[in-house]
Amino acid sequence: MRVLHLISGGDSGGAKTHVLSLLHSLNEHIRADLVCYMEAEFSKEAREMGIPTQVFEGGFNVGLKKTRELIENGNYDIVHCHGSRANLIGALLKKHFDIPFISTVHSDYKLDYLGRPMAAMTYGQLNKMALHRMDYRVCVSDRMRETLIARGFEPNKLFTIYNGVDFSRPKPSVTRREWFKEIGCRFPEDSIVVGIAARFDAVKDVATTVRGFAGAARENDRLRLIIAGDGREREMLEALCSELHVRDKVFFAGWINGMDGYYASVDINAISSLSETFPYAVTEAARAGIPTVATRVGGLPKLIINGETGMLFEPTDHETMTRCILALANDEALRKKLGHAVYDKAKREFSTESTCQRQLKIYKTVIQRYNEPRCGAVICGAYGHGNAGDEALLTAITAQLRTIDEDMRIVVVSKNARHTRRTHGLSAIRRWQIFRLRRELKRSKLFISGGGSLIQDVTSRRSLWFYLHTISLAKKCGCKVQMYGCGMGPLNYDYDRKRAARTINRCVDAITLRDPLSLEFTREIGVTVQEVLVTGDPVLDLRGRSDEDAKAFLRGHGIDPDEKYVCLGLRSWPGFAEKSGEIRAALQYLYDKHGLVPLFMPMNYDKDAAITEPITRGMSAPFRVMPKTEDAELEIAIVRQMKLCVAMRLHSLLYAVCGKVPSVGLSYDPKVTGCAQYLGISCIEFEDVTAQSLTGAAEAALSESGAERLGRRFEYIKNAERMNIETAKRLLGE
Repeated sequence: MRVLHLISGGDSGGAKTHVLSLLHSLNEHIRADLVCYMEAEFSKEAREMGIPTQVFEGGFNVGLKKTRELIENGNYDIVHCHGSRANLIGALLKKHFDIPFISTVHSDYKLDYLGRPMAAMTYGQLNKMALHRMDYRVCVSDRMRETLIARGFEPNKLFTIYNGVDFSRPKPSVTRREWFKEIGCRFPEDSIVVGIAARFDAVKDVATTVRGFAGAARENDRLRLIIAGDGREREMLEALCSELHVRDKVFFAGWINGMDGYYASVDINAISSLSETFPYAVTEAARAGIPTVATRVGGLPKLIINGETGMLFEPTDHETMTRCILALANDEALRKKLGHAVYDKAKREFSTESTCQRQLKIYKTVIQRYNEPRCGAVICGAYGHGNAGDEALLTAITAQLRTIDEDMRIVVVSKNARHTRRTHGLSAIRRWQIFRLRRELKRSKLFISGGGSLIQDVTSRRSLWFYLHTISLAKKCGCKVQMYGCGMGPLNYDYDRKRAARTINRCVDAITLRDPLSLEFTREIGVTVQEVLVTGDPVLDLRGRSDEDAKAFLRGHGIDPDEKYVCLGLRSWPGFAEKSGEIRAALQYLYDKHGLVPLFMPMNYDKDAAITEPITRGMSAPFRVMPKTEDAELEIAIVRQMKLCVAMRLHSLLYAVCGKVPSVGLSYDPKVTGCAQYLGISCIEFEDVTAQSLTGAAEAALSESGAERLGRRFEYIKNAERMNIETAKRLLGE
């Protein structure tokens, strides 16, 4: 494989480090050539590292002409651009060659010229146009990928890569005393040093670090701040230090050649940017075993897990940053714990070798897609309807497919395609776009119908016919067809039963079901597909976010995470008004006896939130209503904080099972009954709900034996659930 990299050659900072270290590693596996458009430090370092490098000076037109000649004679498989100038040259040359052109997006092009409106209107707009013309884009963080999707870029043409650092390099031997002397810093050696390394412009928001540090320094006199970097905001930052009375505790180190001394001398690494991709400041600090306090932007949460490998706060929130700095400054054991944890995670996931292998994988995928257009999967289910349970299913299925191929081409059929693209980062088409669906099916290998209860006519007969039609269309277009982690039934009309059985028998290659009752139903209606397995709901494979993230979310919305809660996943249903008094009495009992505060968790927020009022009317126990999140992993982490879950919504129960939280189901539909039985959860038919039956089931669930039984059952079903993805993998031919 031969790849040509284009870059202006005047780059510095993270982009420079990324490109040079990447090309150095790539040339151990493939031929990766470099073209720069100016002679500078960049091209000099590239040659010293042994990277095949050419410099095309003489203006834009000269560079354009020489690059075209090089591609014509170079037999390259891919042209890879970096930065606005290279992107524009690549976009202009692309039409002349039958090879893929890709670009790495190192930063947000809308923020690259922040504070420079004329440059943003010219260079920024040209770069935006050029990026849209590329065949594929490589984003240096998941957050940057999400940003581009929100701006209309096609999700299936976006890849993600993370900057890596060389963990084979020996740790710096320089001491703090030596480095302080070298840079002229006179801080006491026993100082607790906070460090930030960044250029001084608006997007890096160094001022927030100064404010956060100043607040902490008022509480801990040993704290000191080193600011490495320079830029247009230096005068403002120095004035701010004086205004906050910390000028004598802050040292401006300027630009530093070689960062070994810096990372050997700081105790806490700080990043307060308004926007980032995945800065080297976080991986270099991790290599040095230094905990980082950072804004929750870009790819930073990929490495910095709040409370586990570092601490996160929202942009410009200097008060929270103060608390984070103080927590680390006042607890040396915590600094060491987080420092060891971030080192282990970075070494495992963010080394230069892992970055190189990831880039090689992207090249392979790009070439394969360019030459073999049929690949990946189309997923069709009840997505885009505003139901959190269905969205969780899509999250789970997508995550499982990504275990086969992290870059798998996935297209979702959704009622709200824009919401699906924004929330899940997936390519999506609207349900009525049948001609586009046909085109996507002809480009795909696998069609997934599911998950959820799609083969039923209680909600709507028309939706049943739609799902059967998509199954039939997928088979006609040459796809393998899998019904994935599904529930089946009820079908109340004889015509629907016959039509469903006929379509499934003719078109479906494999069926994986989430409970044994669904298996009984498939046999009852005459389904004869050879491969039918009882597995489990795909949501059971979700792990959820960290406990710290869940607590931070609750705290941020005025809900005390240290309270004891009973989670309520209820929904409107005929007869609910008559049962609300029984539920109210049971909740009052649970509060009076166990101190469990009711926390209502609407799954379909627009419909479920309204039923809180009839239950809580006249109830003396306090209660809370959880705000909308649109984040299944976060909701699972929140439910994991609960002591008990009482739910009609199936996915509320599944979230509870994921967190091994004792649960009681209130069944309004056979799918709830079937899954509850399969999961080993106590379940009461909705018409049989009384305060006595509900409190009795809750007491049983809360007992030690109930919790143990739930844990054992969950592990068994989770193992069975893996057959969902194993079946898909086989159908894809992987």
